[in-house]
Amino acid sequence: MKTLLMHPDRDFDATVPKSKETEDYTKDIELGVLLDTMAAGDAYLREISQAVLIGAWANDMATILYRQDILKDCLANKDVVRLFYELAQEPFNRRNDRLYRPFGDEPSVKVSTSVRTLKDALDVLRRLRNTCNTYYKGFKSAGFTRFFKTLNDNLDDTYLASVNSDLEQLQFSSGVLISAGVGEGGTGVDFMLRHPQERDQHLIQRLTTPSPKSFTLQLHPRDEAGGQALAQLQNRGLILISDALAQSAEHVFGFLKMLAAELAFYLGCLNLHDALTRIREITTFPEPSAEPRIFSCRDLRDTCLALTLKQPAVGNDVDADGMQLVVITGANRGGKSTFLRSVGLAQVMMQSGMFVTAQAFSSSLRTGLFTHYKREEDRSMRSGKFDEELTRMDHIADHIRSRAMMLFNESFAATNEREGSEIARQIVLALLDREVMVFFVSHMYEFARAFLDDPGVKTLFLRAERDEEGARSFRLRAEKPLPTSFGADLYQTIFKTKPTPKKAVEMSGQR
Repeated sequence: MKTLLMHPDRDFDATVPKSKETEDYTKDIELGVLLDTMAAGDAYLREISQAVLIGAWANDMATILYRQDILKDCLANKDVVRLFYELAQEPFNRRNDRLYRPFGDEPSVKVSTSVRTLKDALDVLRRLRNTCNTYYKGFKSAGFTRFFKTLNDNLDDTYLASVNSDLEQLQFSSGVLISAGVGEGGTGVDFMLRHPQERDQHLIQRLTTPSPKSFTLQLHPRDEAGGQALAQLQNRGLILISDALAQSAEHVFGFLKMLAAELAFYLGCLNLHDALTRIREITTFPEPSAEPRIFSCRDLRDTCLALTLKQPAVGNDVDADGMQLVVITGANRGGKSTFLRSVGLAQVMMQSGMFVTAQAFSSSLRTGLFTHYKREEDRSMRSGKFDEELTRMDHIADHIRSRAMMLFNESFAATNEREGSEIARQIVLALLDREVMVFFVSHMYEFARAFLDDPGVKTLFLRAERDEEGARSFRLRAEKPLPTSFGADLYQTIFKTKPTPKKAVEMSGQR
């Protein structure tokens, strides 16, 4: 049996991919905040959620839509899904170890522990099937429908009763019946486990019924050598079924473990949705696209910022369909970096099969996410800041693939503007040749103007809003970059001065 609640055609891989690029973008888009909310204090939920989010880039369109439908079912049946998860976790919680393997090396130990595991697991599966049959009408997705059918087809009452009867016999409460022959040197050969004989309680029938001559050997309670010899004979008879029982137990055990892992992701999504609902943050299911240059959003918000501030974040409307490059300029603290994070988070969440914090969101499927953010000065002085930026970019160039997404945040600004702008321009052009979607936050006007004057590159320019008195709305508008860097804002921040009123400036100019 297969659960198939994460992929329509294969099992879910719960291992977390690790690479330098993964570490960079998880830190830059603050993915840890999202994972902590999904986990709600449960380390296992965090581990599974991390595996899903980091592995999102391997998902195709069918998988994303498949998960979205299942998640919609989960949101409509939260308590039932949590009950499914508790049942799937029950065998693991009892032993308090999700990776526990209750199978020994000796055949007798294998048989006894396998039988115990199967009895426990089948009892859980019976209750799980009954629960599914009680609540199945509330589920509409193809994933849950197939899961319910799998349980009913493979675990009907007749089958479970038959298996339970077999397991009762395999406990050998009346002893183990084994036949064997005598080989050369008096050694035992042809060991065979036999079906237990039926015991007849009628003395007259036992006396009148002919039977082969038999002998009984009784061991003294202190005969340790005899006990060991008898145990060896028993193991030789049980070895024929021990491996089969162990494989059966592992199969059932593995089914419950896989079910727990797959439901853990959806449980994390429920935790996240509950947290966003408490702060009245909006959510929607995004629309993934197979087209290469699709990116549009309405009221897209930074999920992690909202979770940190515990209040709804400011959103942005962007229509970059058909664009290759998005250049974001404007004053400091205007919401540029926040928007960049919201883009990366929404892309990861969409390709994981989750909802996003927006009124609407649509984007092309990407082969990966890469970030190049400015870093603090290297305190060890092994390299300069600009050298460190180039080294990181060189590493990204070795690993980035066609149709990935690249986020730059004030990159290559550690040198003079002319040199930094030219290096940034050439790197961006190389990425665009590989159909990489690039978002670039920059204060370098020379860099922005290079693409403003280049009709060959389809570029959308966004600028952080700032009114005449320096106030920020934290929204971005589709406007061309300005040559000013708003140095007056920095002066006022550093020296704690008040902005000069507009009328005073005009009067001063008239003078």
